Amino acid sequence: MPPTHGFFPPRTATGASALIPAPPWRYSGDLLTVEYRTDVERVRELLPPPLEPADEDPGAVALIWADWQSCSDSGAELLDPVRSQYKEAFAVVRCAYRGRTYSRCVHIWVDKDFALARGLHQGYPKKLGSIHQTRPHPYGPAPRVAAGARFGATLAAADRRIAQAVITLREPAETAGFVNAHPMAHHRLLPSIEKGRGPSLDELVESGAAAVESGPAWRGEAELDLFPSPTEELSRLVVREPIAAYFHQVGVVWDGGRLLATGTSSPPPEAAPPHPAQGGPHD
Repeated sequence: MPPTHGFFPPRTATGASALIPAPPWRYSGDLLTVEYRTDVERVRELLPPPLEPADEDPGAVALIWADWQSCSDSGAELLDPVRSQYKEAFAVVRCAYRGRTYSRCVHIWVDKDFALARGLHQGYPKKLGSIHQTRPHPYGPAPRVAAGARFGATLAAADRRIAQAVITLREPAETAGFVNAHPMAHHRLLPSIEKGRGPSLDELVESGAAAVESGPAWRGEAELDLFPSPTEELSRLVVREPIAAYFHQVGVVWDGGRLLATGTSSPPPEAAPPHPAQGGPHD
């Protein structure tokens, strides 16, 4: 039998149908970040062992909207924009592992399938959503990146709006916040096909940018609203105290991560059920 090719399914004779190419993956994006403090226990409940809340400011949260163009090493996707452009919104907290502080994405929504698949590989808990944000522009009614500029951002999932923000820029800043400023600590988890068995994939991993370019950051304040939903839990990270809001533009390269630990998830039930009958969906 001839081999099949592709970094990610579907694997075919040529590999051209693979949902995502092999890393490195390159990104250019406009980011709107809102940082605030929530209840520490609401952060703790999102940190499975062996992760713990960060020692300093453990209730800090960053809610980030990003308008991305991305591509593989060839850059070919940039000339076929449907394969490069997407938007996402994600909530980040900080955590500690073996004395080191990490950032961790605890909720994230994207609007393209290839972005969701990349997240599965990286350990991001990506889901599909509807994400929009104001884009800056030097002409016409769109805001310039300057003092007094106002940007809006919205997030919806399963037909329900779950977050919205209005950000007003005030002044240039040295950084674009502190919550999402560390390497990421994520779990890559794939349940076994057999009930009662442990996960087929159970990894705690560290990842971060292989290279970063960043434009000037601007700081301001935000009006942020979170809304309940029957299928999403972002609103549990209730806003207790605003910190700041930011706008900045970045260029990022992602090219793999590092294994920190395996087998950290909860153990399976003691007894496995009998094997199911032969056949089933997609056999």
